[in-house]
Amino acid sequence: MALVLNEEQGMLKESAKGFLQENAPVGALRTLRDERDEEGFSRDLWRQMAAMGWAGILIDEAHGGLAFGHVGMGQVMEENGRTLTASPLLSTAILGVSAISIAGSADQKSELLPVIAEGKLLMTLAVDGGSRHNPLNVGVTATASGSGFSLSGEKQFVIDGHVADKIIVSARTSGSEGDSDGITLFVVDADAQGVEIDRIIMADSINSSMVRFVDVAVGADSVLGEPGKGAAVLQQVLDIGNAHLSAELVGLSLEVLERTVAYMNERKQYGVLIGSYQGLQHRAAHLFSEIELAKSVVIKVLQALDEGDDDVSMLASLAKAKVSEVATLATNEGVQLHGGIGMTDELEIGFFMKRARVAEQLLGDQRFHISRFAALNGY
Repeated sequence: MALVLNEEQGMLKESAKGFLQENAPVGALRTLRDERDEEGFSRDLWRQMAAMGWAGILIDEAHGGLAFGHVGMGQVMEENGRTLTASPLLSTAILGVSAISIAGSADQKSELLPVIAEGKLLMTLAVDGGSRHNPLNVGVTATASGSGFSLSGEKQFVIDGHVADKIIVSARTSGSEGDSDGITLFVVDADAQGVEIDRIIMADSINSSMVRFVDVAVGADSVLGEPGKGAAVLQQVLDIGNAHLSAELVGLSLEVLERTVAYMNERKQYGVLIGSYQGLQHRAAHLFSEIELAKSVVIKVLQALDEGDDDVSMLASLAKAKVSEVATLATNEGVQLHGGIGMTDELEIGFFMKRARVAEQLLGDQRFHISRFAALNGY
C-alpha cells in the first residue's frame, strides 16, 4: 500500500490542524502550567474534541464511534504534537478504547465505549510497575478474595491518572515478575476504596500520576479478557499506543523544523541572514530528510494496524525507536539554531524539547524498542 493519505484522511488532518491551532495553541499549555491547573487540561476543549468525533475515531459504529481507523487517528495525533495539546486523547481515546475493544466483553463494551465516544468518561492504562518501562514487571498483585480479587501494589507514569474515571490495571494473578503468563487486566474505578493517586508534574507539564492500590476489592466482572492471559492483549494495546505516540512526535518534529527554518530566514548575524550560511542549511536539510523517513515508518505502522498485519509489533517498535531519535535531533537543533534565546522560557521552542523527552520515554524509550525490534527479528 502506498504510504499516502486518502482524501478523507487528509480532510480530517486539515480539520484537526485548524481546530487545534485556533483552540489549543502552545500558549494554552503555558497557561495550564503557569496557573498550576488542578486538572491539567481543559474540560471544555475535551468536550469540543468529543463533539467533533475524535474520542470515537477508534470505536466501532455499533457503540457510537466513527470507526475511522488508526491512520485517521494518527493524523489527529500528529496535529496534536504540533500544538502540544494537553488532553485525554492518548489515555482515553487510544489506550482505553483499544483495551476495551480488543479484550472487553459485550457488556463492558456496551457500558464503556458509548460514553467514551460522547466524551463523558475518561480512562487510562496503568502498566509500568517500576521506573523503567517493562510490561512484564507489573508491580501489582491480584489475589482471589471471595468472588473477586484484591489488588495491591503501585504503578508509575500513569497518563492522566488523576483525572481518570476508570483505570485499566495490569496485575499478576500467578507466576513471577518477568513471566508473560499470569498477567490479568482489570477495570478499576479510580474512586474505589484503597486507590491512592498522586499527580506528578513532569517536565512537559502534561498529566502523569503515580497510582497505589491498597487491598482494592474488585469483582470478577472487572476482569478484562481472559484471566492470566492479559500480556498478549497488553502488548497489542502498547503497540497501538506507541504508534500514536510516534505520530505525535512526528508532528512535534515538523513544527520545530518549520519554526526553526522561519527563524533562520529572519535572524541576521553580522548583517546577514543566518539561513544563508551553508553549514546551517545542511543541518536543516539533514533534519528534513530524517523527518521524512520518520513520517514513512509512522504511516506504515498505522496502516498495518488498520489491516491487522502480522508485523505490527515490529513496525511499532521500529517507529517508536526511529521517531524518538528524530525528535531528539529536531528539538536539539531547534534550540541550538535559535541561539541563546532558544534556552529561554520566553520562546516556545523549549516546550517542544520538554514534551519530546517525556513522550520518548512513555511506553518504552528508544533503547527499549531497538532491543525489542532486534528480538522480534531473531537477534
